[in-house]
Amino acid sequence: MRENLGAPVRLGQAICYSALSPGKRLRPLLVLTACEAVGGDWRRALPAAAALECVHAFSLVHDDLPAMDDDDFRRGRATTHRKYGEALAILAGDALLAFAFEELTRLAIREVRPARVLGCILRLADASGSAYLMAGQALDLEFEGKPVTRGDVLRIHLRKTGALLGAAMAVGAIVGGGSARQVEDLDRAGMRLGLAFQIQDDLLNAGSTLGALGKRAGTDAKRGKATFPRAVGEVRARSEAAAFLSGARDLIAHCARPARLLQLMDVIAERDR
Repeated sequence: MRENLGAPVRLGQAICYSALSPGKRLRPLLVLTACEAVGGDWRRALPAAAALECVHAFSLVHDDLPAMDDDDFRRGRATTHRKYGEALAILAGDALLAFAFEELTRLAIREVRPARVLGCILRLADASGSAYLMAGQALDLEFEGKPVTRGDVLRIHLRKTGALLGAAMAVGAIVGGGSARQVEDLDRAGMRLGLAFQIQDDLLNAGSTLGALGKRAGTDAKRGKATFPRAVGEVRARSEAAAFLSGARDLIAHCARPARLLQLMDVIAERDR
């Protein structure tokens, strides 16, 4: 293997700023609790948890860029491009995406079987690529300022938010030795949880503040974003979020140790920031 030369100082700072910013770390927690839910040791899934957080951090850095959502604040402080400039923000996001897959290979050190390591890599690559996460961002931009239906919003949220939460739970199940059925059910549960999560995010954006939310509120309405409250109204949006959460919970009922995962899912879906 070639010598590791390390990142230039400013690039390294931008990477750390993006990945280690204050946050809830929901996706890595889903990896660990899903691993436990199928009867595995959550400690074996730590590299996968780090990988999911790196992909999430990458997506936020790029999502905040002027060409995307043009946000100045994230988690209560300046976004990466506001602090380090657009060029370094783009490079930091790219580096985090690459590092995520490097981390997944470290599952082998924790004695996860090669076939399962490959399964984790495939799940995360699929969820973060052109069919899901990138597609969700593209559709989000495409529908900005246009009339939207419930179906339009579902297409965006399933890809932009649901897929990565589904991948987090599926990867945790793979590392934990889950059966094929458990892996698929947890993936589907994560997708539904992602919808509940995003609806709550939409509602918070509409009715919270910068101090409470950690980023500017009211930006969705200002930009004409495709959201559930805009498509179906606030009352129905809340009802839909509850239904998606209930469906997600039903899908993990057959797991060996689902208690902590269920508790985490409730917290994610009902958060206030």
